Amino acid sequence: MNSIYAQRRARLAAQLGAGSLAIIPTAPARPRNRDSEYLYRHDSYFYYLTGFTEPGACLLLDGAGRSTLFCQPKDLEREIWDGYRLGPDAAIATLGVDAALPLAQLDAELPRLLEGGQRLWYPFAIHDGLAARVEGWLNQVRARVRYGAVCPGQQSDLCQLLDEMRLIKDGHELDIMRRAGQISAQAHVRAMQRSARMLRAGQQVREYHLDAELLAAFREAGAQCPAYNSIVAAGANACVLHYRADCAPVRAGELVLIDAGCELDGYASDITRTFPADGRFSGPQRALYELVLASQQAAIAATRAGQRFTDPHDAAVAVLAQGMLDVGLLDRQRVGNAQDVIEQRAYFQFYMHRTGHWLGMDVHDCGSYIEPSELGQTSQRRDPLSGEMLTNRPSRILRPGMVLTIEPGIYVRPAPGVPEPFHHIGIRIEDDAVVTEGDCELLTRAVPVQPDEIEALMRQG
Repeated sequence: MNSIYAQRRARLAAQLGAGSLAIIPTAPARPRNRDSEYLYRHDSYFYYLTGFTEPGACLLLDGAGRSTLFCQPKDLEREIWDGYRLGPDAAIATLGVDAALPLAQLDAELPRLLEGGQRLWYPFAIHDGLAARVEGWLNQVRARVRYGAVCPGQQSDLCQLLDEMRLIKDGHELDIMRRAGQISAQAHVRAMQRSARMLRAGQQVREYHLDAELLAAFREAGAQCPAYNSIVAAGANACVLHYRADCAPVRAGELVLIDAGCELDGYASDITRTFPADGRFSGPQRALYELVLASQQAAIAATRAGQRFTDPHDAAVAVLAQGMLDVGLLDRQRVGNAQDVIEQRAYFQFYMHRTGHWLGMDVHDCGSYIEPSELGQTSQRRDPLSGEMLTNRPSRILRPGMVLTIEPGIYVRPAPGVPEPFHHIGIRIEDDAVVTEGDCELLTRAVPVQPDEIEALMRQG
């Protein structure tokens, strides 16, 4: 396992340049209240290069590939209260780094290591206070220039290099993400079946009952935590994009939208399913659901190597625009044909987000959405809704190993001209896709998307 992280460090070091030093801290522990902390989550960049999950650590990497880990020292008294610490002595063999020192020595060692260097790399705008500490270390070097010290003259954002590395997942990462997708899919199955089962039994169902089912499924399968705050939205709440699971009743005849995924060994999954609370779609619900599903299928077909990141979104919007006209959500007399709907963004009333995002260690993972080789190519367009002039740049070309979500939706709030049978219906369908040379690999289809299959699954519960 250590070889994976050593290989990543070597790849990064080769890009740093001679006379360079990179500083990569992990995340601090964060207090939740007076005598309690939030569940600890390491920094993703740091974990990507070390596989180390303890707080109070920092990795240094130079252009020659030498790695030094600063971490908490062994302290038997603190370990009684806070848990086991690896400590510097064991870190070299366990993590495969070249050297390891107590974290308390970082401030003393950094000026010495920076002296004589040319460039300093660190993650910009991520770690509070890091930029000020960097200036403090550099100022100690500058204070000795009259004695012949040389201070690095360049500072660069390490995220530029690491984002590109993390964007393409290796086999180790994809294996974890496949398992995370399976766990999350089973959690959605359990939540669907619990909703139908409780309603059939005449029991009161609340959003938190379904949220509890998700959490239980994640932990029972070995996932460490949710990858993000789970959305469990019943009825009209599904029209609130970032709604959080709360106490609203789950009623027969309404839809439930669940957007939830686990984090497994540092990697996120991200699934959304929308289902009838009692296991049977009404006519208007099914009409909109089948439209969203058709748009997702079009986006999935457009997700393959050589396509642009925006192609799945454009494919989904084309289907949604025509479908909104066909079912009567949009009035042809007012908005025109499907091309008019797209050009004027009239669909935005019911579909106001993009169709996907990168996925990996973070649920909204790092990586540029602009094609790096075409950065200089720009054009201007006026947004038809805001009137703002926007700058277009070529979208990212999809390559094998990239992982992204595919998640179109429709959200219908009551408004003049909107048919009443569609009021308060919110639908999103989301799966995680790995880009390949051919059809993309969907990691999350162990929970069904076809409406007939969803109804059958909920009858089985």
